[in-house]
Amino acid sequence: MTPHNEAKAGDYAETVLLPGDPLRAKWIAETFMADARQVNGVRNCLGFTGTYKGRPVSVQATGMGQASASIYIHELINMYGARTLIRVGTCGGLNARVKVGDLVLAQAACTNSGMIRDAFVPYSFAPIADFGLLRAMADKAETRKLRLHVGNMVADDIFYHPNGLDGYGALPAHGVLAVDMESAALYTLAARFGVRALTVCTMSDCLITHEEMSAQHRQTALVDMATLALDVAAET
Repeated sequence: MTPHNEAKAGDYAETVLLPGDPLRAKWIAETFMADARQVNGVRNCLGFTGTYKGRPVSVQATGMGQASASIYIHELINMYGARTLIRVGTCGGLNARVKVGDLVLAQAACTNSGMIRDAFVPYSFAPIADFGLLRAMADKAETRKLRLHVGNMVADDIFYHPNGLDGYGALPAHGVLAVDMESAALYTLAARFGVRALTVCTMSDCLITHEEMSAQHRQTALVDMATLALDVAAET
C-alpha cells in the first residue's frame, strides 16, 4: 500500500492500461475484462484487475497531468511490479491531417515539463515508446483499417494556453501531431526503470479546425482504442 493506492502486493497484473479518467478505467474493466475486481479507490483514482482473452491485465486511472500520472506510474512499477504500461487517452490535434476520432501512436513525446527537463541538464532527453509495443499496435490497427497516425506528440503541462495554437510554438511545423498531458512522463519513467510503455490516444478535438468529437463518436472511437490496446496487451 502507498498513500495513493490501497492495493496489496499481487493485486496488479504486469500489464496495466492507463487512462486518465477514473470512470474510463471503470468502463474498460466492466466492458471488456472478465472477473474484474476493484483494487484501488483512494482519491477515486480507480484501479481494477481482471483477465482479457485469458491473460491477466489491470487498468489504473492516473488523473490529469504529468505530476499526477508520475505518482501512479512510479508506484505501479516499483511497488506493484508492472512491466508493460499502455496509456489509453485522448489528445488535441496539432496537425490538420489528423482528424477527430483518429488514433495517434506516440513514437516520442516532447514536453515543457521542468520535472523531466531538469533531471537531464545539460542534455535534452528524448522520451520514446517501446518499439515492440509500437510495432505490434501499428500492425494491428492497419489490419483493422483504423485511421492511425504514428509520430511525435507533446505532453504539455498547460491545458489552456493563453495564445491558443501559438502557444505550441514551432512544434506543429516540425511534425508534432498532437498534444496530451502525460506521455513524456510515462516514457521517461519507463526508460528510467527499464519497462515497456506506449501511448495510444484518440484525437478528441482539433486545435486548428476547432472540430470536436460528438458524444456518440467519442464512445465508438474509445471502443476501437480500448480493444486495440487490450489485444496488444494480451498478445505481447
